[in-house]
Amino acid sequence: MTTTGAKPPGAEDEASAAQAVREMFDAIAPRYDLLNHVLSANVDRLWWWRAARQFRAVLANPDAAVLDICCGTGDMTMALLKRRPLSARPILAADFSRKMLSRGAQKFAAREAGEPYAVPLEADALHLPLRSQSLDLIVSAFGFRNLANYEAGLREFHRVLKPGGQLGILEFSEPGGLIGRAYAVYFRHVLPAIGRAICGKAGAYSYLPTSVGNFPAPPAMLELMAAAGYEQCAWQPYTFGIAGLYTAVR
Repeated sequence: MTTTGAKPPGAEDEASAAQAVREMFDAIAPRYDLLNHVLSANVDRLWWWRAARQFRAVLANPDAAVLDICCGTGDMTMALLKRRPLSARPILAADFSRKMLSRGAQKFAAREAGEPYAVPLEADALHLPLRSQSLDLIVSAFGFRNLANYEAGLREFHRVLKPGGQLGILEFSEPGGLIGRAYAVYFRHVLPAIGRAICGKAGAYSYLPTSVGNFPAPPAMLELMAAAGYEQCAWQPYTFGIAGLYTAVR
């Protein structure tokens, strides 16, 4: 069976792909937040807010066990925290890039006393150090497409979700029509140039358009989710389909 996953330049197998992704994000961690907000004109904040709102019912349960996987610098985690009640169970915020996670940890530590908080966890999304059927919700924002094996990632998330647990994957996509063509020019040419100017490193922001182009289109992604055992698989486009939220139930 052919597997799908991230293919950074020079990677020959899943192990080298994962290592390349980790090194890439460690390198851009200091400027990652600034780049994201500039490159998306702050629309990324709206996407995180909409994704968190989708799961407001489970987040409102103070006992719900929640994981933000591939959390990066923690912006999706912060959006989830805004919908958690006081004294709620902490959110687990996991990533395998230590430098990205450390920046997220600074945001979590800045929370006021008594506010909902998150616990940073350095972990590989394909090998989570969590018990089977232990989570009520897993969310991933713009990190899933960087996994070396998408099918394995979906199976691992399925393993740790409780029956009836929910999955949300917020990811970029390639819109069609005139908007899609205009966005393709920006995405493939303007975005890498801005990333290089701000960050001083071209690799990650040249890789970004390629990673989105290689990621399964929504119908194919929904098939992968169903094949991994999920039910109620759906995709909701955001901002003309530039991004979208995949949802499913274990």
